[in-house]
Amino acid sequence: MLSETERQNAAEAILDAERTRKVCPQPSRTWPAMTLEDAYDVQRRWAEARSAQGASIVGRKIGLTSRAMQQASKMTEPDYGVILDDALYYDGARIKAGTFIKPRLEVELAFVMGEDLAGAGCQVHDVLRATEFVQPALEVIDYRTETPRQIVDTIADNAAFGAIILGGRTIRPFDVDLRWVAATLSQNGVIEESGVSAAVMGHPAAGLAWLVNKLAPLGGGLKKGDIVLGGSFTRPVDIASGDVIFADFGPLGSIGVGFE
Repeated sequence: MLSETERQNAAEAILDAERTRKVCPQPSRTWPAMTLEDAYDVQRRWAEARSAQGASIVGRKIGLTSRAMQQASKMTEPDYGVILDDALYYDGARIKAGTFIKPRLEVELAFVMGEDLAGAGCQVHDVLRATEFVQPALEVIDYRTETPRQIVDTIADNAAFGAIILGGRTIRPFDVDLRWVAATLSQNGVIEESGVSAAVMGHPAAGLAWLVNKLAPLGGGLKKGDIVLGGSFTRPVDIASGDVIFADFGPLGSIGVGFE
């Protein structure tokens, strides 16, 4: 476990890396005793500092939802972070690539909560009942620390969240079988990735159920209006200035965005 001072120093190092666009040393290297509890507290301090600068938390993101990514990170469960309003974009946006350090893009579904959801024992059907609508989304992931990273580094770094892009159709959660939402991701006219949403823990709402259960002992949960990214069902694609991205979700529409 880290001291209060060490946790605060770790949060400030990540804040400074974000501000300067220069990665900082991994917290796990600077503070080898860092635990998962420490890492989430560092993330909380980072989020509070960003809020003090004027940003607002508008939801949550869930990461490491695929078995392959968990094995790569030596984890047996997902992780989570927060979504800030100054990192929220929509279909057709022109985004400055220089906002990020080394951005990569993933294909996901976003859940917008229609009611609060909290408490132990949450299941997929509870998530679906509490969800107002589901929408196609892209997530920009970005690292503010050096690599290779331990899981505590990723968590402290807000689960590598960079930005969220929303688009396509909004659908009610029971209108389609959410397990079989498929998408292709094109970069500059070339399809680089494709996937199906069942790759996210068997059901894209499963990550939200996991998160609600994870937050229950802490007295937390999801709130009405929260945007929640359920996890990627494609591998990340590196992006840079000049890239044009098009994600085709078939019947659920598409998302087009450019980086400049």
